Amino acid sequence: MERLTLPQKAQFFYLKLKIDISKEVDERPVEIDIVTFKSILIQALDSLHGKVGSAIGVDIIKFEASSMEAILRVKESGLVKLWSALTLLSYYKDRRCAIYVIQVSPYLLSLAADSRQWKIKEKEVTT
Repeated sequence: MERLTLPQKAQFFYLKLKIDISKEVDERPVEIDIVTFKSILIQALDSLHGKVGSAIGVDIIKFEASSMEAILRVKESGLVKLWSALTLLSYYKDRRCAIYVIQVSPYLLSLAADSRQWKIKEKEVTT
């Protein structure tokens, strides 16, 4: 009996991001809501890949304005284009801007916990 294993391609990929917009001493911090964040994504795709790139379907699964973090869903075919556009984005409203890709996975559940941030609690020693 021969065993046959077929590789499975992921249909979607999930990205965990953090956006960082510079703030000068005398400037107010920029507040971004989910609609503004979506327009930043489309602008980044359009500036690097043109109108075809800005047509890539990107879903915002979660956005936290307080921490400026987001979780996105993109089809596998658009992952590289989205990632490259986000990496090369450098300005938003004449301010320096950077989007950091924290995690990427074909499984949404894997973004729930980051093993690099786990902290081991030391056992209390009683004498």
